[in-house]
Amino acid sequence: MEEEKASEVNNKYINLDEFHKNSGGTFDMNSLVPDMAKAEPCCMGIDEAGRGPVLGPMVYSTSYCPLSQDEKLKELGFADSKTLNEEQREGLFKTINENSQILGWITRVLSPNYISNEMLRRTKNNLNQISHDTAIWLIKSVLESGVNLQQVYVDTVGDPNKYQKKLELEFPQLEITVKAKADALFPIVSAASICAKVARDRVIQTWTFIEKVSFPTAYGCGYPSDPATKKWLADIVDKVFGFPQFVRFSWSTSKDILEKQCAPIEWYDIFF
Repeated sequence: MEEEKASEVNNKYINLDEFHKNSGGTFDMNSLVPDMAKAEPCCMGIDEAGRGPVLGPMVYSTSYCPLSQDEKLKELGFADSKTLNEEQREGLFKTINENSQILGWITRVLSPNYISNEMLRRTKNNLNQISHDTAIWLIKSVLESGVNLQQVYVDTVGDPNKYQKKLELEFPQLEITVKAKADALFPIVSAASICAKVARDRVIQTWTFIEKVSFPTAYGCGYPSDPATKKWLADIVDKVFGFPQFVRFSWSTSKDILEKQCAPIEWYDIFF
């Protein structure tokens, strides 16, 4: 019962109505900024959920709080969201919002369509670059919200040393630490991990297909290695229109199915 209550309470913090009206780009959500975060020196953590799946969005989140509350974060029991089940994550996200006097958060949902367009456009952005750009946006957003930010902790994407130097050049006034498995090392990154995973779970659970087609829901875990996911992709692909926007069509798994099962199309350039 307690887990159900946590999920119900969290619904008011994660409102996806506007996202479902236009699920082809990015969508942002945030808490109120605690007064304490404006008055005292603060740290923030950055983590993501859903980097690898061929289905659904990638979600980036930050959580931030005063440096004086580090021990409080440990007492609240934050842990890497990947080590927790859904009920535990929902409970901890509820805890974050119940402690809004010290904790704030910002979340950006990057839709499958947005990721694919970035990766396949004429001047391509790979997934690492998309991740770096989103982390930079989160740091700028926290600063612009009036938080007295001093320290930033980031779960690495790619080489941690190069990533840290990149962020230090962008934000020379901040103390920045980029580490592998930062979500297991720093409580503030663990809190960000919780925000990202809960938001992604909610997007997947409430996904609305804009294609107005009734697709089967047995798509497995969404990772390319899952046979159920591969079968779902092969079963629902349209020979002309390909996949719904729920699918990252820039993934090799998707490309292979499109090449094998879809009608070939030839494009002609007409010169005048």
